Amino acid sequence: MKRWYSVAVLFALMSITSSCSAEPRVVISTREGREAVFQVEVADTPAKRELGLQYRRELAADRGMIFLFPAPSLQSFWMKNTPLPLDMIFIGSDRKIAGIVEQTVPFSLDSRSVPAASQFVLEINGGLSKRLGIRAGDSVRFEGIAPQSVKE
Repeated sequence: MKRWYSVAVLFALMSITSSCSAEPRVVISTREGREAVFQVEVADTPAKRELGLQYRRELAADRGMIFLFPAPSLQSFWMKNTPLPLDMIFIGSDRKIAGIVEQTVPFSLDSRSVPAASQFVLEINGGLSKRLGIRAGDSVRFEGIAPQSVKE
């Protein structure tokens, strides 16, 4: 009986560990050798990308939303119905940061973009990019995210 119990406990612990590590995360490696890790919601369908972080009044410092697009292009965002100032980190298909729009103005209808093609956009709390030393050219890694499963 003890042997069966031990195996069951081990299996349960392995399941918990693997499910925790499968949470979607974006890891940014700065040129100074630091890593910034964000647990993210994935916007991989047109409806999720359209809604984004609208109506959100809070976003923890280690959270964000990653927008996945089917192919690289010039992406453009606005802040309609979004009460939080955000940093928008535009990421190329090569997983390098193409550019950052910092401290977006809440509720603004102005188009926000960078002058380079990107396939992914990470939104985090406004001001975090600067505080964490995140810059264009930094490397990005996805964990628990399948960019190839993007729906148009």
